Amino acid sequence: MKNIELAKTGYKKFSEGDIDGVLAMFDPKMEWHECNGFPFIEGDGKFTGPEAVAHGVFSKIPEYYDHFNIEIKELMESGDHVIMKGYYTGTWKATGKKFKANAVHIWTVKDEKLTSFFQAVDTATIINPVKAKVM
Repeated sequence: MKNIELAKTGYKKFSEGDIDGVLAMFDPKMEWHECNGFPFIEGDGKFTGPEAVAHGVFSKIPEYYDHFNIEIKELMESGDHVIMKGYYTGTWKATGKKFKANAVHIWTVKDEKLTSFFQAVDTATIINPVKAKVM
């Protein structure tokens, strides 16, 4: 399977709520680098292994968000990397405000397993979304 197809499958499983299916795609030593700007992330935002990601990231999503979604605008493949450019959408429960925040993911794939994840997200827009002014 091409790396980009593997990533597409993972995003599809996530959107369908198949978290076990997503975790099964991870290498046992998966290195996950979550953006430090999220209030529920403790420490340096690094998680190692599928169980750590499930507990430290995925289990937190329904606690902090309503209707969380990843809107993919583009997927690109370069060697053993897949890059996703898109948006996070949903409602931040603490404020009740809807958001659409820039998001970039960089995945590393080896032997048809996701081995590394790096995230860059506009966390300020998620936590305190402000409507853009029309010029």
